[in-house]
Amino acid sequence: MAGQQQFNPGFSLAGAVDLESLKHQVKAEPGQDGGAPAAGGYVIDTTENTFQAMVQTSATFPIVLLLWVPTDERLIGMAKTLGDAVNALNGQIQLSRIDISQYPSIAQALQVQGAPALFGLIGGRPMPILQGLPAEDELQQIVDQVIPRLIQVAQQAGITGSAPYAETGENENAGEDAQSSQEPQVPPEHAEAHRLAQEGDYAGAAAAYATVLESDPSDSLAARERSKALLLARSGEADVRVVRGQAADNPDDVDAQLAVADIDMIGGQIEDAFNRILDFAASHRADMDAIRQRLLEYFVIPEADDERVKRARRRLATLMY
Repeated sequence: MAGQQQFNPGFSLAGAVDLESLKHQVKAEPGQDGGAPAAGGYVIDTTENTFQAMVQTSATFPIVLLLWVPTDERLIGMAKTLGDAVNALNGQIQLSRIDISQYPSIAQALQVQGAPALFGLIGGRPMPILQGLPAEDELQQIVDQVIPRLIQVAQQAGITGSAPYAETGENENAGEDAQSSQEPQVPPEHAEAHRLAQEGDYAGAAAAYATVLESDPSDSLAARERSKALLLARSGEADVRVVRGQAADNPDDVDAQLAVADIDMIGGQIEDAFNRILDFAASHRADMDAIRQRLLEYFVIPEADDERVKRARRRLATLMY
């Protein structure tokens, strides 16, 4: 994990569920008895070697990230409850489990002090859900409210893929086998662009998808993935607080406003992104070309029949003509 980049969470579920009550600073110690539920279905075990690949797949489907110690008997029930909840959703979300007693560098990268800790992961960006052992009602709140909300936020951000299903693994490499099987199926002509995106070369991926579109301008999947790659290339590593501060300090700077709109898009706040740019356009007609180009990129990320896209398209047409 040497050289692991610092995460800058790009979205928040604050307001949807009171997550403050879920935080318990309890450090787990390994128990004497095992009995941890096996990976399989939509539950995988992630290692240092597969961590980055797992993060990249969160651009395709949302992930619940559980940092735990599987030999701690106090955590067995929590892991089973989360696994059952995720498996019941049939691939809408995946549970990735990391044994921090074996891979402490991952815990360090996520600034976790002990087990258990739980994150939502969407588009490569983690959102802390809890640290410490939850009470039964708190765990039920996560299952009933937080996990569905993660799926909703991912869908709003255009992340609508399905996690791969894996048979229950019985050997010590089951987690890596499950991870290696989760590469999504892509059209052959998209293979190079997809590979670059998986490696984190979003600028290269955007260029490769552009080449695909030159051959087939009607390829809507390539158009969507190109826009997502451009978005992540621009703002995937941005510090959210800095970007929002610059936008507030420079209300007439089109680049500052577009940058914060990027942050909103990555976080699934699609209507906020649209309205921010369109409100800016209403009083900054000289910047219309840049505004129009950015909105056209955004419009292909949600589903084509998304009402927010329809409203924004109508408003953009009004402002332009």
